Amino acid sequence: MRCPTETGSVLTMTEDTNRPTPDGTRQQNPSRGLELLHALRWPAVVLALALVAYLAVLQLGRTAGEGGRAAVEAVRELGEGAAGIAAAFKTGTITETFVAAIPSLAPDSAIRLELAAFNAVETFSRSEELRVAWDLIPLGTTFTEIRVPVTYRYHLRLDEPWRLEVDGQSCVVHAPPIRPTLPPAIHTGGMEKYSASGWLRFNEDEQMEELERGITATLSVRAADAAHIEMVRERCRLGVADFVRSWLLLEDHWRADRFRSVRVIFADETEAEPSSLPPTLVLPGD
Repeated sequence: MRCPTETGSVLTMTEDTNRPTPDGTRQQNPSRGLELLHALRWPAVVLALALVAYLAVLQLGRTAGEGGRAAVEAVRELGEGAAGIAAAFKTGTITETFVAAIPSLAPDSAIRLELAAFNAVETFSRSEELRVAWDLIPLGTTFTEIRVPVTYRYHLRLDEPWRLEVDGQSCVVHAPPIRPTLPPAIHTGGMEKYSASGWLRFNEDEQMEELERGITATLSVRAADAAHIEMVRERCRLGVADFVRSWLLLEDHWRADRFRSVRVIFADETEAEPSSLPPTLVLPGD
């Protein structure tokens, strides 16, 4: 029903939306519920977005925490690795540890570490002229020559002083001097002899025997000269580095978090500064 209302001097009629139903209750207007939902939709959206943002931040914080713990764990492991080097493989201790291990590292328990060898053909010759009558009358010249293949070998003595130092993640090896293995190996099967004598000289056999007797001593002197040592120096350096690396592998110290390189200095390299030398051997991948 419509009820009259008065606004100013105008009388209007309004509809009662809560009319009683036949059973005596009042009927609710559906449009008012829709208006309420319409008014609350934006607050609900804002609340949902805030909840999603909160959950995202919470997950991010959890992930960051796990990453932080992983980083802390990695740093701790690196620290333990460095402590391992410092404890058992520091300068002084590392030399004692290495020297104690030499008997088990040396092949056949030898005291020599053979490092390099090369072959060469050596020539020995002698010429002798004989004159008489105050050197006015020549009686001829005797000439003898021997050509022989030789194998030179070089080593370090394991019973001589060794010194190892730690320079960061590099193992610096102060090794004994390079020595020739004496006498050099003479391959007599490949020896060639040649002799010639003057018209009144008959001593070529005697001179050949004398020349042959001096071959071993002459080759020993040649093997130890500076030129021959320099020919094998770098091969010997690499051999020593490989020997020390084998020991580090056995001790589980040749790896990325411990020793990554080896530098070798021989006893006669007195001017060498370890920090200025390039690594003799490096960990693969470096």
